Amino acid sequence: MEIGGKTNLLLLFGCFLLLCLIASSDSSLQYDYYRQSCPEAQQIIKSTLRRIYNRNSSAAPAILRLVFHDCFVQGCDASVLLDPTEIMGSEKDTPPNQSLKGFDHLDIIKAELEHACPGVVSCADLLVVAARESVILAGGPFYPVHTGRKDSKRSFPQLSYELPSPLDDLPTNIARFSTRGFTDKETVTLLGAHSTGMIHCKFFEKRLYNFGGTDHPDPSMDSEFADLLRSICNNNRSHSHSHSHSQSPSASESASPSPSPSKSRQDQAMAMDYEGKGSGFGTLYYRSLLQGRGILFVDQQLTAGEETATWVRQYASDVSLFRRDFAQVMMKLSSTQVLTGQEGEVRLNCREAASSLCLKQERNNRIFRNVKRIEEVVLDIEEDIRLKMISLNPGFLGLNDEVRQKWDIPIKKNKKDYDNEGKN
Repeated sequence: MEIGGKTNLLLLFGCFLLLCLIASSDSSLQYDYYRQSCPEAQQIIKSTLRRIYNRNSSAAPAILRLVFHDCFVQGCDASVLLDPTEIMGSEKDTPPNQSLKGFDHLDIIKAELEHACPGVVSCADLLVVAARESVILAGGPFYPVHTGRKDSKRSFPQLSYELPSPLDDLPTNIARFSTRGFTDKETVTLLGAHSTGMIHCKFFEKRLYNFGGTDHPDPSMDSEFADLLRSICNNNRSHSHSHSHSQSPSASESASPSPSPSKSRQDQAMAMDYEGKGSGFGTLYYRSLLQGRGILFVDQQLTAGEETATWVRQYASDVSLFRRDFAQVMMKLSSTQVLTGQEGEVRLNCREAASSLCLKQERNNRIFRNVKRIEEVVLDIEEDIRLKMISLNPGFLGLNDEVRQKWDIPIKKNKKDYDNEGKN
């Protein structure tokens, strides 16, 4: 399985072959789908994201994590971006997704796209292209992305619980990826995305103190590395029993792994690229696993199986191989269960389905129509009252002029006026 001397040309050729396979399986997706309707779409996404990244480098891992959580649940349809409504829950609110970030970054990019090409570029395409650019910003490889996806009209919060957990052992993790069509090798490759971002302490602290209820650290973790993590998390054993969330790791707003006494427990985190961003996308991750320095249990478990451990060793020794395979598996992930044509829609706001906007408008129209009907009924009642008051002439003497004017009742000063009117 030893593969060496990989070049950029070989990487691009492999990507081209995969593009051809994807194109043959779904002709609705195209390379440069917006070349006529919005030719500057990808450049807008790239330049806007780069501006955001220059101010906040956590944007790249946040968006990379978003695309995985979106595509793993019912396909790449931007359903993870939807906010809850009166009639529909949100994937954002489920435990595996509650630590997701980057939604505001996508809102900024979407606004730029809508300004240039209103109602053209889907949020699903925006997310996969932004994820590709995020990989590049994090030091990973370029890979071509087909576009033409449509957005989901609903979210799937119940399916979010099928997302991989940082607490999964190897068989569970392999099974989860297998249900989405990924092989053991591709699972190892995709988890290489953990080369960037920040991991909050709550996702791995049980490995440091009370692993599996043993009251001891995880024996698969290097002891010196465990000490480092404990110092960063600034933890003690009393804390280790308070968190057992089954969630995926999240990208922190902080770019430094250094411990800080002033940090809240929510902010305590470890940088995945803890040797620095120049350590290479993928290189440190796989070498760390071989040294027992995987931060998450699910990552370290890749060395527990014969086939997965073989690929960990391959990627640790051949970064070109990893970059080629990572590019290809990201292309595959980005084309998972996409909606095309009339199967979906193009949202104007990534947080709200266009169909929801239509329903809201229809509801407002119904309310308006009901109000008009009520006004008509009130006017009819007022007219009935006015006529009855006119027919009851003696009663007018008890009304002041202002009331009679309001009801359009003739103003008469005394009873003699009514008597004379009756004689005429």
